Amino acid sequence: MSRPSDHIDSPAPRPRGDDVAQPRLGPIGYLRFFWRQLTSMRTALFLLLLLAIAAVPGSLFPQRSSDPNGVTLYFSTNKALAPVLDKLQLFDVYTSAWFSAIYLLLFISLIGCVIPRTIFHLKALASAPPRTPARLDRLGAFRAFEVASDQSDSAGAPITAASATEAARAMLRGSGYRVRLFDGPASSGGGTLSVSAERGYLRETGNLVFHIALIGILLSVGIGGGFGYTGQKVLVTGQAFANVRLTYDSFNPGRFFTDSALVPYRLILNKFSAKYEEQNRNAYGQPIDYTANVTTYDAAGAATKDVIKVNDPLRIGGNEIYLLGNGYAPSITVRDPNGKVVFSESVPFLAQDANLTSIGIVKIPDGLSTQVGMRGFFYPTAAKNEAGTFSSTHPDLRNPMLSLVLYTGDLGINQGAPKSVYSLDSDKMTEVAGPGAASRTGALRLTPGQTAQIPGGLGSITFDNKAPKSDAADLEKSVPRFASFDVHRDPTQGWVLFFAICVLLGLLTSLFIPRRRVWVKVIEQEDGRLRLEYAGLARGEDPGLDAAVAEIAERHSQRLGLKLTS
Repeated sequence: MSRPSDHIDSPAPRPRGDDVAQPRLGPIGYLRFFWRQLTSMRTALFLLLLLAIAAVPGSLFPQRSSDPNGVTLYFSTNKALAPVLDKLQLFDVYTSAWFSAIYLLLFISLIGCVIPRTIFHLKALASAPPRTPARLDRLGAFRAFEVASDQSDSAGAPITAASATEAARAMLRGSGYRVRLFDGPASSGGGTLSVSAERGYLRETGNLVFHIALIGILLSVGIGGGFGYTGQKVLVTGQAFANVRLTYDSFNPGRFFTDSALVPYRLILNKFSAKYEEQNRNAYGQPIDYTANVTTYDAAGAATKDVIKVNDPLRIGGNEIYLLGNGYAPSITVRDPNGKVVFSESVPFLAQDANLTSIGIVKIPDGLSTQVGMRGFFYPTAAKNEAGTFSSTHPDLRNPMLSLVLYTGDLGINQGAPKSVYSLDSDKMTEVAGPGAASRTGALRLTPGQTAQIPGGLGSITFDNKAPKSDAADLEKSVPRFASFDVHRDPTQGWVLFFAICVLLGLLTSLFIPRRRVWVKVIEQEDGRLRLEYAGLARGEDPGLDAAVAEIAERHSQRLGLKLTS
């Protein structure tokens, strides 16, 4: 068979592996590509998940901002691991470079997602409902009825295409739909009138409110962290605290904090009491309640009695004062060989277990012939176990005992380097009383009121507190308690609460309000009959769409005062 004269053979297919010409993006193209990737909703969700994962170490390791004593204790018990974790900023998770990077990327991603969607949503709100589709029966939710040519409504007026369409428009508008009327020819030869209606834009509004409020929370937390501060203070019963920066044991200001933000006030810890379970043997000795009774003085000097409990902070001067920890503060007095007092304080001992077996550090830099350091163990209810060591069997004072391991030598503070009051560097010191003492002098064990001599004739140590008696009031007075307070100021707390409520409302709105479009079409037949068609279309999953279309058809028929036949 001959080919036409104008026939041209197709070129041979190019072998696989040949270079394919692709457009070059260039620097601006790559920036646009990375921006679109960053501002996609998928990236925002991934960054939100990543931020939640990045916050996990903050609950696994003590943080300097909220638990500086815990950080110090972690360094003393994990001397090899703690410096490595510190370089990874795991003790400052929420201010670390890697956490801040995720935080900022999430912030930028959410803004990049929300702004285009908001603009598009505003344009959609300003636009009219779309035209009625030509074939409503192709939609999933569909109903159709016919009305006889001589049918009258409830008022006795004949039902026409115009009256049926107007009834549908009024009904849909009354149900909260935005409506628009259309007319056009019908395939059967008569005229066609239709109503296009839509509602559910509040769903997208709620979605946008959710994301905008989430940005508001991130922004508020960032501003609050910049202008706020947190500080910690340990008070022994009877001690006072003034809201001055130098009086804090530790202080973590925000980047934009100034001392003028410290509102003047004063607080005195009058009494600290603890209640423990005594009836239930399975929970014997577990804490039931902690109460700190305090007196506060405002800038004018007006005194107020207040109570601070766990999860029930005291609010004063724009601050929230939380009760964090507690323990015992044995009163220790050290005298030189001539009986002169060189040290006399109530020393807070940090609890190590639920029964308040506690560790404390005492440093005597001056007054004796050499510097002395003590690592002490306090047992509220001392008992010797089978291994011959002591431990506390109950957190209350029932058999208090103080055990001291003594060191002499250089405390490492002469060069002016800061040292924690909760740690003792004994590398350059000699143990003179304890398990490692060359003289085989054991640890000094003292009960309230007892005095022991420091080996080497350096002086004496007295456990000043009186021995407790049987009554509970005397038990509380024998060894004073201390309480650890966390002072927190966040000027954007109200905004965070407001945006959190908006997040919840926006989420509920976006979940439970359906986005729907419905149409009612009235078709005039050649014989004068009217064909009424109802259809609906949902954006996303809407299991109630079919029932909604059926309800619209039923209400329309009732409004017309007729019984429709399909």
